[in-house]
Amino acid sequence: MRSIALSSASPQSSTDSGLVAAVSVVGVAADQRWREGEALRHLPADLAGDLIATRIFQAWVPEVYGGDQLGIMEVLDAIEEASYRDGSFGWCAMIGATTALLSAHLPAEWAAEIYGDAVSCTGGFAMPGGRALPVDGGLRVTGRWQWGSGTDHCTWIGGGTLVVDADGHRAPRPDGLAAPFVFFRPDEVELLDTWDVMGMRATGSTDYEVEDVFVPEGRWAQPQNGDPVVDAPLYRFPFLAALALGVCSVSLGLARRAHDELIDLAGAKRPAQSRRTLAERAVVQAEVAEAEAAFRSARAFVREQVADAWSAAAHGPLGEGERRDLRLAATNATLRATAAIDLMYHAAGGSAVYRQAAFERVFRDAHVATQHAMVSSRTLEVLGRVALGLPTDASTF
Repeated sequence: MRSIALSSASPQSSTDSGLVAAVSVVGVAADQRWREGEALRHLPADLAGDLIATRIFQAWVPEVYGGDQLGIMEVLDAIEEASYRDGSFGWCAMIGATTALLSAHLPAEWAAEIYGDAVSCTGGFAMPGGRALPVDGGLRVTGRWQWGSGTDHCTWIGGGTLVVDADGHRAPRPDGLAAPFVFFRPDEVELLDTWDVMGMRATGSTDYEVEDVFVPEGRWAQPQNGDPVVDAPLYRFPFLAALALGVCSVSLGLARRAHDELIDLAGAKRPAQSRRTLAERAVVQAEVAEAEAAFRSARAFVREQVADAWSAAAHGPLGEGERRDLRLAATNATLRATAAIDLMYHAAGGSAVYRQAAFERVFRDAHVATQHAMVSSRTLEVLGRVALGLPTDASTF
């Protein structure tokens, strides 16, 4: 298979990354076992264990807690490579890797407990699906969240909450605690059987809930408020921007796979009643070039903005403009990559609909990724407002 190689475009990216190579090896097995994962609706346990062993979930954990504290692009490259092999595998890699950024925002004692184990893996949904009632020694939390990707293999599961009073009304604590992302032990969480979907079927992105669970003082993070506990350029990156970049890296990996699959198919397939192969048809030639230009240019925009933000983070927190540009690059990459996949899918003709062909799986996975709130097309509205100089709530950047 002719593959478009990863290209290095920033000082904290590496085409020879040990992490990328390790993820790729496990990804080959994920590609071979995709039917098994889709039947289970989550990664097979041994495959999840092999993914954990690559240390992608420790990649953004501070060194002080035993993590690897790698650069932004090295991890995004690994997510892209994992997704090239299999979308669900790449999605699970992305969720665990990005959630681990919260380790720098936790009180040190909790960060060490949650992330200090070499096999730690965290996930959850950041939006406030829970209500947290202040009590002596911490919070009591009740809530239900969607999109719990990879929760079946997580060692800790989190969820966004709003702090409320006894009547359920929003009421931040006197110290300002208002919307913490709290962490639960797996035995405190009920995973619900809701994940029956068209794509990303092996991610186990099921709903989950807790009922009146006590969360001890400080077992939460507030990445949108205040400075990180561990200060470094990596941890000055906005958490939500990193999440969006992770999602778009999944889409870019899927686009590369669709492109390479079509190259392999086009040289051999002759459409019905045609003497020419797909590769010899002018319309297919143009679609291949258009698709490649779409996802490679989108990928270059991502790398440009990450490099700029990395340089800025060396001197302090990112400004609104830098955070906005990261989100624009991530949304654009997701949409452009998916448009490229659609071109390849249609160019492949009827061959693309069979389940043994990667096209069918890539197409389904890509169109689920576009629905993620961090990169959906509606994010362009708020990003456009900033460009137009209109008053805008930039808290989600």
